[in-house]
Amino acid sequence: MTKIVFYKQNGSFYGFRETGHAGFASAGHDVLCAALSAMTMLVINTLEVAYAADVDYKIDEKTTDITVKCKAALGDNTDEKQQYAVHGLIYGYYLQLNDMLEDYYDYLDVDVEERAYR
Repeated sequence: MTKIVFYKQNGSFYGFRETGHAGFASAGHDVLCAALSAMTMLVINTLEVAYAADVDYKIDEKTTDITVKCKAALGDNTDEKQQYAVHGLIYGYYLQLNDMLEDYYDYLDVDVEERAYR
């Protein structure tokens, strides 16, 4: 099962942590794993390149643990448009995963944690 915990501070989504293998199908044939990987990289690349935001991310290739945090979502030293865009992208990922839970509830767990950025 893949567990994704989204980080939120003062109402703004600023990051997430993904852990575990989906286990929907065998390696190389797991469409859920492929979808999660593609969406995660889309979020990272959009934040870093398209939004020019500083993104703190770590990807452990062995465990598939991924942590993504972007302080710009919190408005610290960020213009309002960038803050809105960063929060909106991460929140959109959260909403998409919640839609996917309907079909993949045995393989995916999504949660939100209120926590200060660190």
